[in-house]
Amino acid sequence: MLLAGVFFSIMNVSVKYISHLPAIEIIMFRSMFSFVASFLILKKKQIPPFGNNKKLLVLRGATGSVGLISFFYTLQNIPLASAVTIQYLSPIFTSLLGIFIVREKLKPLQFLYFAIAFGGVLLIEGFDPRISPWWLFVGIISALFSGLAYNIIRKISSTEHPLVIVFYFPLVALPLVTVVSIFTWVQPQGWDWLILLGIGIFTQLAQYYMTMAYQNAQLSKIASLNYIGIIYALGFGFLFFNETYDLLIYLGMLMVLAGVILNLRSK
Repeated sequence: MLLAGVFFSIMNVSVKYISHLPAIEIIMFRSMFSFVASFLILKKKQIPPFGNNKKLLVLRGATGSVGLISFFYTLQNIPLASAVTIQYLSPIFTSLLGIFIVREKLKPLQFLYFAIAFGGVLLIEGFDPRISPWWLFVGIISALFSGLAYNIIRKISSTEHPLVIVFYFPLVALPLVTVVSIFTWVQPQGWDWLILLGIGIFTQLAQYYMTMAYQNAQLSKIASLNYIGIIYALGFGFLFFNETYDLLIYLGMLMVLAGVILNLRSK
């Protein structure tokens, strides 16, 4: 799980490092890599790639695409650790949307934890002039659609192979982002190509190690390790982009993490 966090963080740094390329274009290259890798694995394991519930699989791909596109844009336009922290709201939205989608019941105390997490986000935005209301909104949209995608995954997990669910993300995203990229294209130069390849490789490695962790350890023991990513983001943000924060912003990040982790522990 710690390795997965490192690889996800390197991917985030890479996306921010090539901010001169449109996020939609970066996702196009990432989707190409993921499409080929996922298809080859499905073929090797002789798993039918298109699944059973195609409508929900397409919807999962679409919601995941919106979530990732908006996350990449926030990575490029606000400090690294702030973008990662706002994305950590996705488990909150997963729980809230789960009330309606998978009929999941919540404890009253969980709503207090939700309020703590959202209060932390408002604290971050209010005391960091580098974060405009617009990019805060885009970041929250990213977390919202990620939460929606997770609920769809839960709904179809009993009828679809996990690799098929993974495959539908690039299957849906690639045509969409390719068309949009035609109108916003910026030609990658020199090292950009290597970084784009790295984004694809690090994403696959991160997903592989995260899957291994969830398959081989108790969820309650490793889920909170996912949130150590904020430590990576703070370190990489300072090292590569000279990003620093005021004490109140650190407090806001702590509130977000506390709200999310307390919610997970109460379930």
